[in-house]
Amino acid sequence: MPKRTRIINDPSELVPLLQTFQSKEHKQVFNLLLDEWLTKGDIEEKMGFDATESISILKKCGLLESQWHMPEPGKKPEKEYHSSYSKVQSNFQCSFEDLSDIIILTFNKYEEISDLITELEELVEKGNHSMSSLTRAMNKNPLYIRSLARRSSKLSVMGQRLKMSEENE
Repeated sequence: MPKRTRIINDPSELVPLLQTFQSKEHKQVFNLLLDEWLTKGDIEEKMGFDATESISILKKCGLLESQWHMPEPGKKPEKEYHSSYSKVQSNFQCSFEDLSDIIILTFNKYEEISDLITELEELVEKGNHSMSSLTRAMNKNPLYIRSLARRSSKLSVMGQRLKMSEENE
């Protein structure tokens, strides 16, 4: 089956991608899933480590697709995963100031930006979903807010709105 190309039009989408591929483990899981569908147990057996975080971050950046694997009769169905894309194409323009913010938010330790992420999560939990009102509340530009949201495991970016993520596992 031919692979698809991931098109990036929003520079904030670089945050989870760069985070993912700075980790050897996440990259190994991604590479393993390029050619075959595997369950979490199969991945862990082949890789020799817990793949929960890798699966989670790859799903968050939209690089994995999943389907239910029907086992032998009497056993419970499991999700199996496969890499959705094999190529990337980017088409965006931003200032160097915005790009530097994206890079800083991507590579800073979580502890260094956790206060900002917590503040953003609390605003969204209280019903503040609109990008324009979030930028006013935090006194940051929309690209910064979207990039910060992409570092959070609890938030999803939906165009000009943020929402709390729903885990379907």
